[in-house]
Amino acid sequence: MKKTLIFLAILLSNSAMVIAQSEADTTWRRTFDAGLNLNQAAFSDNWKAGGISSMGLNTYLNARADYVNGKISWDNEAQLQYGFIKNKGEDQRKSIDRLYLDTKYGYAISSDWNAFFSVNFLSQFTKGYEYDIDADGNDRLISNFLSPGFLTFAIGAEYKPNPYFSLRLSPFAPRFTFLTDDAVAENERYGVPEGKTVRSEWLAAMIQASYARDIMTNVNLKLNYMAYINYQELSAKQIDHLFNAALTAKVNDYINVSLMANAIYDNDQDSDIQYNQSLGLGILYTMKGFTLR
Repeated sequence: MKKTLIFLAILLSNSAMVIAQSEADTTWRRTFDAGLNLNQAAFSDNWKAGGISSMGLNTYLNARADYVNGKISWDNEAQLQYGFIKNKGEDQRKSIDRLYLDTKYGYAISSDWNAFFSVNFLSQFTKGYEYDIDADGNDRLISNFLSPGFLTFAIGAEYKPNPYFSLRLSPFAPRFTFLTDDAVAENERYGVPEGKTVRSEWLAAMIQASYARDIMTNVNLKLNYMAYINYQELSAKQIDHLFNAALTAKVNDYINVSLMANAIYDNDQDSDIQYNQSLGLGILYTMKGFTLR
């Protein structure tokens, strides 16, 4: 938890500097939205149809700060998601937990193409468990902050024909997988070799695609896809796929309905597709700023 708080403090300070700089430089384009969604159900003890009382809370924050000056561009993005659910008679459990940061420096080589260098980081905030794994109902720790954590560097070309769609092609994208919690390492390795806390994949490629746009009045859709290809383990089942989607519909200035989904295929973690999904009604705060010279 201490490492998480330190990391968040660094993130918030960096965000503050970006926002402050954006006020002074009119070549910045920035967006920010944060939401708090509540899910709740209640049943009396004699409810004959069956059911269990529960309460869930999901929070999310999406922020972008993009800079353009002539042929130079610098794009920054943060996606933070965290939620929990509490069923009657059970301990509180996580329902969603995602931390994604991305920064990209680009140089225009044509009207639609950029050469770029990028860095992105993917992990989660808190501990995750596999619940009730034996007859005694014991839980097993299987994840934590930086367990796993993925830090990826990429060099390549980006196709960006408009402000809401981009496709990055990176023939050289070294990735580092971190496994810093010894308790997690006893149960899951995430591709990190035994006895080590970091796995280095130097010879690899990455494909990234993103789409973010208001598809109708007060309805926003965000899609992100990432494929990671290790040249030394080149086979279809060894290609990692990550997909993230968020659909937000504003009821009014402060109330929204949101649908979020994440899907992962990573054979080092599991041979099947992993996914989560959440639907909620809650509070939305949005801030958009567009400034032109």
